Amino acid sequence: MPLALTDEQEALVAAVRDLCAREAGTREQRDALTERNAVPHNEALSRRIGELGWLGIPFAEEHGGMGGGAVDTCLFLEEVAYGLLPIGGIGPTWIVGAAIERFGSPEQRRAVIGDIVAGSSAAIAMSEPGAGSDVAALTCRAERVDGGWRVNGQKTWISNGPWAAHTLLVARSDATGRKHDGLTMLHVPAGTPGVEIRAIETMGGREQADVYFTDALLPEEAVVGEVGGAWRQLMAGLNTERLILAALMLGRARRAFDDALAYVKQREQFGRPIGSFQVLKHRLADHATELECCALLVYDVARRVDADPQAMLSKESSMVKLKVTEVAKAVALDGMQMMGGYGYATEHDMERHVRDTVVSTIYGGTSEVQREIIGAALGL
Repeated sequence: MPLALTDEQEALVAAVRDLCAREAGTREQRDALTERNAVPHNEALSRRIGELGWLGIPFAEEHGGMGGGAVDTCLFLEEVAYGLLPIGGIGPTWIVGAAIERFGSPEQRRAVIGDIVAGSSAAIAMSEPGAGSDVAALTCRAERVDGGWRVNGQKTWISNGPWAAHTLLVARSDATGRKHDGLTMLHVPAGTPGVEIRAIETMGGREQADVYFTDALLPEEAVVGEVGGAWRQLMAGLNTERLILAALMLGRARRAFDDALAYVKQREQFGRPIGSFQVLKHRLADHATELECCALLVYDVARRVDADPQAMLSKESSMVKLKVTEVAKAVALDGMQMMGGYGYATEHDMERHVRDTVVSTIYGGTSEVQREIIGAALGL
């Protein structure tokens, strides 16, 4: 661990590790909880964890949370990811919760954060068939009507979409001015008439969805923050979003590394463990060094956020998301190569590590987008 922990943080890490070992310590347990890796999030398990209070770690006590900081949040997420605990919906859920806590009304905070702390999931609906990295190009339309808003359009690749109790919709409310200024956040509870959700089958299972809005009516109080203010509100949440994703991938990268290391120590070819061959030994040495760098970066950015929660760390948050997801992908792909056919087989965890880490360089802002942001911060 690249930082000194308080007694409370040490206890949290130990308790989460124990829970992961009890609930998901074997492949048989994980298969039962995930329909053999088809669904990476188990709602019943999430609710049991909610009873422990841990799903409230990043939220203020006045909103029903534990009042933890960014370091506490990262510690929990890293251990959950390392332990392969199937609550894969926690990343988008906490991202939505952070936005609601920062910009939502008291009623929205009670409804959304209260459900999250209890174990429910949330989704953020931004991407569209014609708008991914270019968020400001969104066309899903929210039009004012008597008493509220009428929404029409499609969202796609919505993580947690199939099971989210709450969706944070980003829609175009004004097409007359600058495209960045005409976006509004809206709270959409599950079961809203006019909203159709279709799960997308992917390499990672059924965790993404297309969401269709057909004359869906939302009340005026569904607006989160300011009408037309979604772009600024999204930018204010980048530190949280990218730290959450980085902490999760740090845990998954560590697990892929440890699984590969255990395999090369016991697998023998030509009369000796394959890990004793220089080509694998040096590759693992490089990955171990990279993982240490990732951990230092994650917790350095987390400490900066805790020191000044209002600071806009666009360069640093892009760096941490870029570095950790790319390293995680490299570790998992090399782990599969080292394990040969066993790394590709679904009876082992490595193939799942590969699927989850490769996509992490795409969602939450692609690696290419992160490099553009970092380059801009360097004056390029």
